[in-house]
Amino acid sequence: MERLSDMKVLVIGETCKDVFIYGDVNRLSPEAPIPVIEPKRKVINRGMAENVKLNINALGLQADLITNSEEIIKTRYVDDSYNYILLRVDDNDKVSNINIETLPNLETFDLVVFADYNKGFLKKQDIHLISSKCKCPTFLDTKKKLGTWCEHISYIKINYQEYLRSKTQIQKYEWLKNKTIVTRGPNGCDFNEKNYPTKEVGVKDVAGAGDSFLAGLIFKYIHTYDIDQSIEFANRCSTQVVQMRGVSIINKNKL
Repeated sequence: MERLSDMKVLVIGETCKDVFIYGDVNRLSPEAPIPVIEPKRKVINRGMAENVKLNINALGLQADLITNSEEIIKTRYVDDSYNYILLRVDDNDKVSNINIETLPNLETFDLVVFADYNKGFLKKQDIHLISSKCKCPTFLDTKKKLGTWCEHISYIKINYQEYLRSKTQIQKYEWLKNKTIVTRGPNGCDFNEKNYPTKEVGVKDVAGAGDSFLAGLIFKYIHTYDIDQSIEFANRCSTQVVQMRGVSIINKNKL
């Protein structure tokens, strides 16, 4: 039997640089009714699919990443006193499509995850084709509307707003309903008509919480192949990171 430390995950999807500029807000602009921020410090993290990879690594799994070459930058200006985001600026929001021919041998991986932020790197047909070639479990986190292109995916993780956009399709296809996990923030997570509650905590920042949930889901699933245990563990992971500022990485020792 393969040891957990020898198992390897392939993450495919867009990555970005998350920039948080924290500052003091003490007055409104005389030109318009908007706050004036005095920048004090800058925090930079790797985000989106790379944040998924980093969280998988933090939990003790090996992970490779296939991602865009262009750099997406998300810059948030934050009131340091209240951790309130005043403005977000996204640069280079669209990237080039993946070259499937450059993919590594999929048979060398124990699980493949698509972290699809719908920035152009992965098209529906790319995900459909790649997942059809996988002999291992496949997970999908997507901003796209769900449909038959997801048929080869083992499990799909989306948030509640994304669920509402795809609700008609999910209700139309029973197989889609049976593989869709819906995260609902403080209301926990829904799967197969069952709710998995989360512990009530003080939330400081939800940035990257979905990535941490996905990483926890993958880590536990590759270890147990039990989706119920995996969802419960993923809830614990996301609950931990929302108590920290910015985009945070799971601390395995504190779970």
